[in-house]
Amino acid sequence: MNLRRGLSNNTLKLLAAAFMLIDHIGVILVPSSLFLRSVGRLAFPIFAFLISEGAKYTGNKLRYLLSVFSVAAVCQLVYAVVSNGDMYFNVFVTFTISILLIYLCDWVKTVLFNKESSAALRIAATCSFIAALLLTAIICHTVTVDYGFIGCIMPLLAYLPVFDAKRMPELHKKYDKLIIRLCYFTLGVIILAVQTGTIQYYSLFSIPLLLMYNGQRGRLKLKYFFYLFYPAHLAILYGIGILVTILK
Repeated sequence: MNLRRGLSNNTLKLLAAAFMLIDHIGVILVPSSLFLRSVGRLAFPIFAFLISEGAKYTGNKLRYLLSVFSVAAVCQLVYAVVSNGDMYFNVFVTFTISILLIYLCDWVKTVLFNKESSAALRIAATCSFIAALLLTAIICHTVTVDYGFIGCIMPLLAYLPVFDAKRMPELHKKYDKLIIRLCYFTLGVIILAVQTGTIQYYSLFSIPLLLMYNGQRGRLKLKYFFYLFYPAHLAILYGIGILVTILK
């Protein structure tokens, strides 16, 4: 890893996975450790930003959405069995909602910047986007979605300055810059920290790491790494926790 050349998508993904592992070790095995939980706060913002990157660069939008949704569904089924019906939705549900909002945002941008779009269509597109945000807020208020409403829209915030040059005016290409995207995204991280309080403020330390993002995927093919790592590491940690309890 050469920091002078920045951090690739793969490097950020591995760092976020390491932070998440540290966090869940704290949650499951060492609940009294504030240090482990504090380090773990860096994981979600990095993964959230990378979700916006995945939505931006994927060659198959439907497959990308279904991949995230499939993991969300499998993890949710397992969680429903072990939690006795507790209505808690995992982080992949959060990211599924994020991707849907990003795709809707993409369509709205296309409509708004298409000179041939009628006024009625532009109004309808704008209203549909507002309605989707309101629906997301209602869902997050009704049930417990991991990281809540702000967690759902954080990838969307990072995606707002993204404009497809093939469909959008060339003038808007200049807004699709890492520093501009991170300005929007950092607002979401700050709101999350203020809402949650205490150790969530440590999540702001993820921003310097994201500033070093070089926009490259990296040499390794880690496309499905997070999809597998998330349920696998939780299963192992819970298994260790059960074993420790039995041996006590």
